[in-house]
Amino acid sequence: MLIGSILALVAAYFVFDLGQYFSLEHLKASRGRLLESHAQHRFAFIAGYFLLYVAMTALALPVAGILTLAGGALFGFWTGAIVVSFASSMGAAIAFVVARFLLRDWVQNRFGERLRKVNQGIERDGAFYLFTIRLIPVFPFFVVNTVMALTPLRLRTYYWVSQVGMLPATLVFVNAGRELGRLESLSGILSPGFLFSFALLGLFPLTMRKGLEWFRKKRGTHGDV
Repeated sequence: MLIGSILALVAAYFVFDLGQYFSLEHLKASRGRLLESHAQHRFAFIAGYFLLYVAMTALALPVAGILTLAGGALFGFWTGAIVVSFASSMGAAIAFVVARFLLRDWVQNRFGERLRKVNQGIERDGAFYLFTIRLIPVFPFFVVNTVMALTPLRLRTYYWVSQVGMLPATLVFVNAGRELGRLESLSGILSPGFLFSFALLGLFPLTMRKGLEWFRKKRGTHGDV
């Protein structure tokens, strides 16, 4: 029953083209209305955003990036960063639990080869392996959540390592969303803050990879990231 409900929700997202409401263009067009709703019902609005973020990430729908940008555009840096950090981690934890207890056979059949490599990484580096994957956001969110669910990692460890590991990328995206929210005209694209924020988006994965390579050398570990 639960699995059927999850599949129905995911199918509805694609069948009814709900992705159109999670685009940069739609965010820009509706920002004024959203800000007005936020001003009138601050707590309820943030709570609704939080629950939406948790649900979307738990269902592994491809909207985390735009929702994170929206958090920065609507709430500012600090509030946006806090809300997104906990919502994304909670959504990841729910997806982890679903994969571990309800979708184990499907995950094993679908990601058997990747699971073998991940288990080797866990045996070699423990929770640091998950931290590495979270710190460099090049692996699909859904794949990380589902594959890690079949490793020996405890849910508590998975949650806090994911939250810490995803935090740098969260801060970069929320800050980019804040700058995007301030953009009132095309001339604003050339503002230093806007250019710097979106330069960070492009440079972040490479910077984190280089940093982790340096850290591995210091530890004397030469496994793949």
